[in-house]
Amino acid sequence: MAPTPLFPYDLLQAERERHAAYLALSTLSPVENTALRRRLLQLSARVWWHPFWGTRNGRASAARMELQRSVRAAEQGRPA
Repeated sequence: MAPTPLFPYDLLQAERERHAAYLALSTLSPVENTALRRRLLQLSARVWWHPFWGTRNGRASAARMELQRSVRAAEQGRPA
């Protein structure tokens, strides 16, 4: 995936990992998911508190949704 100019690489990577953990969590039984739930919480916190959100571009109201949209589009092979 080519880096999106709007978002820093580490933020994109954390969002990709968070999305993958969320999808994996949806397929596991409740007994198997404790470690994955913990990982999902860690990644969610990393994305939520990333320093990018304090920048001018990060303060845009649609920036968080655009991050999610661009990661999902890249995973499906569509242009971001």
